[in-house]
Amino acid sequence: MELSVKTLEGKAAGKATVDDAVFGIEEIRGDVIQRMVRYQLAKRQAGTHKTQERGDVSVTTKKYIRQKGSGGARHGSKNANIFVGGAVAHGPRVRSHAHALPKKVRKMALAHALSSKVKDDAILVIDKAELKDAKTKDLSAKLTKLGLSNALIIGGAELDANFAKAAQNIPNVDVLPAAGLNVYDVLRRKTLVLTKDALESIDARFNGAKAEA
Repeated sequence: MELSVKTLEGKAAGKATVDDAVFGIEEIRGDVIQRMVRYQLAKRQAGTHKTQERGDVSVTTKKYIRQKGSGGARHGSKNANIFVGGAVAHGPRVRSHAHALPKKVRKMALAHALSSKVKDDAILVIDKAELKDAKTKDLSAKLTKLGLSNALIIGGAELDANFAKAAQNIPNVDVLPAAGLNVYDVLRRKTLVLTKDALESIDARFNGAKAEA
């Protein structure tokens, strides 16, 4: 498959050949993409929520009422969850929400996410993401000319410092290096913008093992 390449100024810059197995999948597996998004969001969840259990409540543990003859239930201390100021029964604890997902499924989900962008005509390839000066106004004008108002821009192994700095204050525009390409960020932005270096990194990511073999 071939994708048209443009410059930041909107001029034609040839074509780029991409792997059909990564960008040309016809039947998009929404279930696989959903599993990957859930995996990513669960992994980033802090898991620091916690309530006080019986060992955390600062109250007397002395038996406050006699065992029999009071006409009420038998209790040993006032830190039980049924009393005001007592502990919470079975409350949340500090823990990790991350769960395992096979590498094969993660790789498949990214391919389906990229193919979905091609299928929706929501992908753009540019020759490079570089600026002479870190000026937000200039970059914003270039993106507007390209019709980009909500986009994820993927650069090469390292981002151009001026480009990354200029994009910081542009709303709904994210810039990531090739290693940061992920399913969640691809889906949360309307348009995916890839540089030629990013395409090479994606090809190595999916076909590197084959090439070595």
